[in-house]
Parts: sequence; C-alpha cells; structure tokens
Amino acid sequence: MSTVPGIVIDHVPASTGIYIGSPGLAVLPNGDYIASHDEFGPKSTEHTKAVSHVFRSKDKGKSWEKIATINGAFWSNLFVHKKALYLLGTDRHHGNVVLHKSTDGGEGWTSVILRGEGEYHCAPVPILEHKGRLWRAFEWRNPPQAWGINYRAGVLSVPVNADLIEPKNWSATNFLPSDRGWNSGDMGAWLEGNVVVAPDGSLVNILRVQTKSPDEKAAWVTISEDGKAASFDPATGFFAFPGGAKKFAIRWDKKSKRYWSLASIVGEKFRASDPGKVRNTLALTSSANLRDWEVRSVILSHPDTIHHGFQYVEWLFEGNDIIAACRTAYDDDFGGAHNNHDANFLTFHRIASFRQKVGSSRGILLHTGVTALQAKA
Repeated sequence: MSTVPGIVIDHVPASTGIYIGSPGLAVLPNGDYIASHDEFGPKSTEHTKAVSHVFRSKDKGKSWEKIATINGAFWSNLFVHKKALYLLGTDRHHGNVVLHKSTDGGEGWTSVILRGEGEYHCAPVPILEHKGRLWRAFEWRNPPQAWGINYRAGVLSVPVNADLIEPKNWSATNFLPSDRGWNSGDMGAWLEGNVVVAPDGSLVNILRVQTKSPDEKAAWVTISEDGKAASFDPATGFFAFPGGAKKFAIRWDKKSKRYWSLASIVGEKFRASDPGKVRNTLALTSSANLRDWEVRSVILSHPDTIHHGFQYVEWLFEGNDIIAACRTAYDDDFGGAHNNHDANFLTFHRIASFRQKVGSSRGILLHTGVTALQAKA
C-alpha cells in the first residue's frame, strides 16, 4: 500500500464486499482534523441502517486513528458550528435526513431525524453560511423508484443561532423534478447539489448532471432570498463543467476572488459516452463567475479507468493550502479495487499553494502513471 497516493486514512479490501464512500472532512477549533466515510456494497447495511466511521489526526493529516463508528449515517458531510462537530446526511440509502452531533471531538455522538418521510438522497457536499442561515442541498426521490430520474432538487436551511438538533428549526425549499427532455434530451439525472453564493449575491444550487454525452455539464438552480422557493430555467440552466458528471464540491475563496473545486474530470484521451463512469483523473478547477470553469492543475491521475478512481473529494481551505479527503480506488495487496467506483481506500491529501497552480492541457492529455502534486506532510 506504499504506492497509494496521499496518506491512507482507512482501507477495506474489496473481497469483504464493503466499499468506502462519502468522504467527510472538518477541522476542530483545537486544530485536529476529523475525517469520515460510510460503507456501501453488497455486504454492507446501506439499505437498512448504514454505518459510518470517524477518524482523527492530531498532526495535520500525517497520521490517523479511528475514534468512532456511527450507526444510521450515510452520504454525510462533516462540519463545525459553534465549537460542536456535526455529521449531516441520511440514515440509509434513500432514507431519512439525519443530523448527528458531537461535543467531544468526534468520539461520542447524539442524533436526530430532521425529515422522516424517507427517500432522501445527497452526498458529502458543503454547508454554506449565508445571511444568518446554514444551507445544505438534498434530493428527494418521488416517486420512490429507480436511480436518479425521480430525484427532485431542494435545499434545507436553519438559522445560525438556532439549535441545529431541533427539527422544527429547519425549513426547506420546494423540491424540483427534472425532465428527460432537458439538455437536448440528454438528461439522466441531477443530484448532489452545492449551495453557493453567485457573483450577484443570489443563492444557487449547482448540481451534478448525469449525461450520455462526453461533454460534462452542471445545472444552475436558483434559490429565493427567503429560502422557500427553488426554480430552474432549462433553456439557460445548463453550463459546461469539467467533472460535472460526478460529485464535486465548490467553495468561494475571498483571497483570490474565485470559486474553486476538486472534480473527477475526463481527460481528452479518455473521452467517451457516459462520462460519469470515468473517474481516473482528479483536477483542481477554478472560475471567476461560477459559470466558466478552467482546469488549473491535474492533482491525481492513473492511466487505467477500470479499477482506479479519485472521486467524491471533500476539501477545505487551510491558509495557502487545500486539504482533502478522497474516496480512492487503487491497488493494494489483496487484488485492488473491485472497480473504479467501489473504492477500497480513504486517503488524505494536501495541495500546497493551490492559488499558484497553473492550468496545462498537456498534463491531462499526456499523463501516464500517478501524479501526486500535493505535499504528503
């Protein structure tokens, strides 16, 4: 496992029938890093009561220890609010919205169901604080059939000074259905949205778009100022986004005055239909206006698209660096990953001086083997 890029937080051999999903990452007020992931796969309990594991690093990501296991946590993200640590997601595959809280640095947890009607979907996407509220994207599957095509996009929010563990303090937008005729008929699903403040100060939900075309896109859903209404214009709401067919996270950087993302892009030599299945290249991307994106640097890449994947990265700014937790499908001593989707590692990465990374199409077109641009310490 010494060849695995980054620092290994956790490893589960593919032969167990359990795979690593949903990386979470947070920094506690004392400087400790907290990471998490859930379990999915044929031998997991993802469809009944999902399991997530929590890890801590006291040395800025150089080493990790497991500190907790949470029953009933899936597709969740970590965040810190008013010195407490939270894990927000669902309790199972297409389950209830559930919030877990820890006041001791991630070792002990309490939980509450925020929305109990079931059929919710999400990913470890960012929590946004904006105009006195916390905002988080979810999807609701209605009717409760199939994957993706019945996902309705919405956003939950709560006042920053409210008790987050009290369900009545949370409110939601309407949940918008999608249409198979959108995007010139190439609309498989929208999912795993990011709540972001647009350049004009409005609130938007930027969603992954599942397509057959190799030209990856994202969807722009507008959220009303009061947080009660979501709306979408299919004529103008789709835009080119490198890595848009897989989960991504977008954050705004005040210093550079740019939006940044870590996304599983498709290099030119790997272009093919169904780009959501290509996950072998992780890139740092950036935009000044949230609609026009450029690849600033290839962070991780492998020439094999079948059994290698760098995906679902959750990341944070830390000074001049980006720190990240990655769901990684890679070689190990037990036959490697089941496939590029069914990851066998959770890995930690540091991208040093990320604002100075310069785009290079050559890095995407000609790359062979693994690149690890991030510092390993």
